[in-house]
Parts: sequence; C-alpha cells; structure tokens
Amino acid sequence: MNIYILRHGIAVERENWKALDDSVRPLTPKGKRQLKKSAVAMIKMKLRFDLILSSPFERAKKTAEIVAKELNLKARLKFSDELQPDGNVKNLIRQLGESRAKNVLLVGHEPYLSGLISLLVSGGGNLAMDFKKGGVCKLEIEKLHFGPCAQLAWLLTPKQMKLMK
Repeated sequence: MNIYILRHGIAVERENWKALDDSVRPLTPKGKRQLKKSAVAMIKMKLRFDLILSSPFERAKKTAEIVAKELNLKARLKFSDELQPDGNVKNLIRQLGESRAKNVLLVGHEPYLSGLISLLVSGGGNLAMDFKKGGVCKLEIEKLHFGPCAQLAWLLTPKQMKLMK
C-alpha cells in the first residue's frame, strides 16, 4: 500500500478569521493557485489514487476537491472525521485497512499529519519534520497497522512541486 499525505493549502490565518468556527476557515486565492500547480506535478509524476480521503474541514475539503478535479478523480473523493485535527488515528488506520485501496491520498492538517507519519514510520511522535502547507509525502507500507509499518519514500514542498512544470 502507498499512502500519500497532503497538507491542506494556504488558508486564511487563524488570527484574521472572524468566525468562531475554525472548521469553515477557507483557503486563500494563493493557496488555491499553489494546489493547482501541485496537482500538475502529481500528474507529471503519474500519481493515481484509488481513494482520496480528506478531512471535512473547509480548507482540507477544498484542497482535496482541487486535486481530485485536476486528476479527474472526483468520484474517488470521500471525507473522514478521523482526518480532522482531533481525529482518532487508530480509527483512521482501521478505515484505511477496510478500504482495500492500494494508493491512497490523505488530506488533512498539522500537527495531526506529522504525528501520523511519525507513528507509521518510527512508532512514536518523535520524527521531526517541516511539513509545509500544500506539501506531500509518500509512505510505502507492506502491511498497515498501528505503529511502525511504513518507510518514508519522499517528502516534497510546494516549491519543489512547482519546479516540475
């Protein structure tokens, strides 16, 4: 199984967001443009996904929708509460196992995603990483389970993806 993890794009800053509900905080126009470029890079890398699973929070949802549209995979887009910032990793892993998908794209938030990567690669939360908004990584997994089971294949920043014109 290959799990690709995409952090949502650049969103309106929390301190500039007037609404009390952080779940509806949107992407900025720059964030949307950046994600379209990242999607082009995914096409050039010939990435295909059996399932795109996203947090239902607006900024992650829009990120997943942009990528799904650009890759012509809108029918494979689903949402999971387990990818919310306070989602349950054990439930997410169970959900992924039940999906039987071979190539999955997860879209969510920090620090949840770095914690997930750290858990699957090292078994704990000590793997330090700078996971940029709009960045994507690939984990290769023989048999998915809670704990160390993955190898970090690569981690790309949006700037690196932009270079893949």
